[in-house]
Amino acid sequence: MAKYECNHHMKQFLNELPKCEHHLHLEGTLEPNLLFPLAKRNNIKLPSNFPKTVEELNERYKQFKDLQDFLDYYYIGCNVLINEEDFFDLAWAYFTKAHQDGTWHSETFFDPQSHTERGIKIETVVNGFKRASLKAQQEYGMSTNLIMCLLRHLPSNDGLKTIDSATEFLKDGSIKALGLDSAEKPFPPELFINCYSKVKEINPDLELTAHAGEEGDSNYVITALDELKVTRIDHGVNSIQDPKLMERLASEKTMLTICPLSNVKLNVVKDVSEIPLNEFLDAQVPFSLNSDDPAYFGGYILDNYITVHTRFGWSLETWVKVAKNGVEGSWISKERKIEINNAIDETYNKFKPLV
Repeated sequence: MAKYECNHHMKQFLNELPKCEHHLHLEGTLEPNLLFPLAKRNNIKLPSNFPKTVEELNERYKQFKDLQDFLDYYYIGCNVLINEEDFFDLAWAYFTKAHQDGTWHSETFFDPQSHTERGIKIETVVNGFKRASLKAQQEYGMSTNLIMCLLRHLPSNDGLKTIDSATEFLKDGSIKALGLDSAEKPFPPELFINCYSKVKEINPDLELTAHAGEEGDSNYVITALDELKVTRIDHGVNSIQDPKLMERLASEKTMLTICPLSNVKLNVVKDVSEIPLNEFLDAQVPFSLNSDDPAYFGGYILDNYITVHTRFGWSLETWVKVAKNGVEGSWISKERKIEINNAIDETYNKFKPLV
């Protein structure tokens, strides 16, 4: 389906272009070549019908019928994560790959309920991820934020209990934001108003985001904005259905965290070319490009950038705009934004004579 060539110089540009990733589930980076060793390390018996080898599991990941089919495998994978070292190993593997892909800043989701429901303490999860984040900052110069997501297929009262258990981390900034994920239908954003209000009571400085407008229509996006008071929308591709919403996203500079390869894998679209990226650009709706659950969807952030280029053939200037929109929508200091933007300009100037 590729329409445009992504030659050597363009691939190198896209690799070196400083990126900010905002839609990445740490549990979704559990590659089969780590899943099986962790299952063995922790004496976890996988279901009898579960693929038996790395190769078989990778092949199964190419065949998801829909979001729920993916989630069934996702939650099985979560079961091999038991100890703090497991969560550290998982996140460190992601940060290493993200660094190789040219990521300068990463805001990572995690699903505590996937673990606390199994009797794992939230401290075990957060401390493992925090250690990996600190190592990424020290060794790679990456800035990072941790976003705690609630599972929308569980009752909001469960979410309130999770928030209570995370109070220490919400107060001290170890957790930067609250998010909402899992299957959108039939779990609209308004079911979680109490949870979003609660975290703002704990720490008024916490950021808020939510998955909306992937399975759900544009009304899910509107409700997330109006009722949950989010300042960012994860996915949001169905915002294109509502011209007034598009105008609002542009005027309020509300960033969409779009996941191209994920949208194809979960049959939101048949091909990346169908995602309305040019329409968002024309309407001045800011978005970033992200990898979502790359172990399951066959591509990390650079794979998503390259695939988008083969479908849209953007100029260097457009890529710079996309990258800078990602910087502007990041929850980082003004100084860090200037630093990354300057690096983007340097990369552009380096490759402009070559591409």
